[in-house]
Amino acid sequence: MKRRALIVVYILGVWFVISFVTNIIGPLMPIIIRDFNLKLTLAGLLPFAFFLAYGVISIPAGSAVETYGARNTLLAAFALNLLGSLVIALLPVYGAVIGALFIIGLGMAMLQVVINPLMRTAGGEAHFAFFSVMGQLVFGLASFLSPLAFAWLMQPAAAAPAGVSSGPLAGALRALSPAALPWVSLYWGFAAMFLILIAITACMSIPQVRLSAEERTGTWMTYRRLLAERQVRLFFLGIVAYVGTEQSLANWMSQFLSTYHHASPIVEGAQAVSLFWGWMAVGCVLGLLLLKLLDSQLVLGVFCTLAIACVAVALYGSREAALWAFPAAGFFLSVMFSIVFSLALNSATQHHGALSGILCSGILGGALLPLLVGLLADWLGLRTAMAVVFVTLAYILSVAFWARPLVRNETVSLSRMLGLSKTS
Repeated sequence: MKRRALIVVYILGVWFVISFVTNIIGPLMPIIIRDFNLKLTLAGLLPFAFFLAYGVISIPAGSAVETYGARNTLLAAFALNLLGSLVIALLPVYGAVIGALFIIGLGMAMLQVVINPLMRTAGGEAHFAFFSVMGQLVFGLASFLSPLAFAWLMQPAAAAPAGVSSGPLAGALRALSPAALPWVSLYWGFAAMFLILIAITACMSIPQVRLSAEERTGTWMTYRRLLAERQVRLFFLGIVAYVGTEQSLANWMSQFLSTYHHASPIVEGAQAVSLFWGWMAVGCVLGLLLLKLLDSQLVLGVFCTLAIACVAVALYGSREAALWAFPAAGFFLSVMFSIVFSLALNSATQHHGALSGILCSGILGGALLPLLVGLLADWLGLRTAMAVVFVTLAYILSVAFWARPLVRNETVSLSRMLGLSKTS
């Protein structure tokens, strides 16, 4: 029992690391644009390189878990993360950073593929849903803290948020980095963290993962058969649209606030990105409750409509309105990925493992849409370019109308949920 509890804590720690490292890109964007004197198209290649890796490795990573086991897959993933972090730390030039982010993205995608079945094995199938939700909350907490850590580390370069003070650790990390590029010290910290995780993983007794039917990868013929189905392609585009929307807002909001409202990327920009992820975690909790009471397509439609309204206020409202509307958009985005994903799986009668692989590959939307925003921003301006997310949100909204799942989410009345009604 103690061993299983230790594995669960380890997995939650891995979730924290995935989120913390992934979501540092957003607050870094304006700083890298300034330090490397980049056009916005070139800046868009930063998230593009990272999330392209998800489209490349998600399905092969599932095969690696089946062939080589969880421990070896974890070690390979952490090794890639370590390599990418060291490349940025040792060679902080634009081209090297792009390549390194792709390498880190490969490792992160592999980690996400392996830790879900590992959590089911370690925590037990009966507790899998509970631990999955806990993992998402840990993910949200790390996303909230990541921009604040960025602000803390960058304090000597600009005014820090009230109450945030630098310390000896920040000074030690900055001493390893070029004085003109203090953000590089983040990747020295990441390298140390991944080195520790490699040591822990090598020493820890990792249980053998037996993949369920939903987690097993299929043959290439299975993937071809699934991709030939129009419904599968539509749901795949739904995942592309969601992740593209999420990452476009997270990666470009700080630059937007700096460009149009002269907000500091290290103060207001970092705080906005932090609150975006923090409110998304809160929205997940509310979403869980609503999905017990209401049909998932209704929840998707309402949340999507409110997200569109928040983005409109963020892009076209005042400075103060934008500072609250961007985080509020995160709150309403919170349920979209899980609902679209579950609607897709509940619309299929077989090959759920292969379908999950196809859907997970849709995370490459986080590569495509931020790059498109950067490309359009150099031509039309960032505000007009970010309006692209209205198109993707409209597509997600359409899912609420055309999806025809074979199994719908089970709901109960509010009185029964609160224990006020008697059951026969």
